[in-house]
Amino acid sequence: MDEESTYTLEFEKPLRELQKQLDTLQSVSKVSDVDSAKEIQAIEEKIQAKKVEIYSKLTPWQRVQLSRHPKRPYSLDYFERIFSDFNELHGDRRYKDDAAIVGGPAFLDEAPVMVIGQQKGRNTKDNLKRNFGCPHPEGYRKAMRLMEMAERFNLPIVTLIDTPGAYPGIGAEERHVAEAIAVNIRDMSTLSVPIISIIIGEGGSGGALGMAVADEVMILENGYYSVISPEGCAAILWKDRAAAPKAADALRFSPADLIGFGVVDQIIEEPVGGAHRNYDQAAKNMKSSIKDALKRLNKKSQKKLLDDRYARFRKLGVFEDQAAVS
Repeated sequence: MDEESTYTLEFEKPLRELQKQLDTLQSVSKVSDVDSAKEIQAIEEKIQAKKVEIYSKLTPWQRVQLSRHPKRPYSLDYFERIFSDFNELHGDRRYKDDAAIVGGPAFLDEAPVMVIGQQKGRNTKDNLKRNFGCPHPEGYRKAMRLMEMAERFNLPIVTLIDTPGAYPGIGAEERHVAEAIAVNIRDMSTLSVPIISIIIGEGGSGGALGMAVADEVMILENGYYSVISPEGCAAILWKDRAAAPKAADALRFSPADLIGFGVVDQIIEEPVGGAHRNYDQAAKNMKSSIKDALKRLNKKSQKKLLDDRYARFRKLGVFEDQAAVS
């Protein structure tokens, strides 16, 4: 299935011009019944070469733009293509349901799993319903409820991360969004079943980490995972949100950097031009990575699983022991 969008980013404009030439030539050839096969093939080859040229050397800011592409596949798109018999469960059993987080049991081929994802909307109405992918505290509590259910039934957990951050509004603060995220971080670290987390687009701050304390953390080729958004960083450091491209470079949150820092364990390849170009291929690549990871994790004893998860997060970051220095 080809989901290529008419939405064009600034750095993609040379491709759009070539595509217009191709469309015009194909249209003229069809109407005038003139054989333009060689010319069409030449432009198609130019388009492919230009794609490789553009997408093989994206800047961190350009990857951020792709991670936010309005036609990029979201959690439910992947659920539909990777899992079967997905049964969505609702509510945190304390306050209400949060549509920014979706989840429930499903099957990965023949194996039962619990899948949970952060979900954005496709249009204004849907975005209002999904709160633009910014979960409320009840969303994190719903996610934790489903993870606890997974542990009771010994189901591996797969979480898909795609949020600019948790919702920072008054209502969320009144219902203790920071506490909800902190509880998730604490309790995910002690779950006895395998956990896989995949950043499929934006991985913003604690809003992402509240569902990403996992045994293996993966990221799609054009995703990002950061303590703060580029715009937020730019507003703080340069007092100007327009400095977001500079902030994206400074934050070093591109997949290659994250692999180097040990923050993520694997980069999942996307179709050339981004996951929105071909939903099915993007899902196929992700499914293969999930299955491989589960094979590795299922071989571990419960103690080994928990010890390795603890060690994974303890070794992140750089710190200095002042007592040792002095």
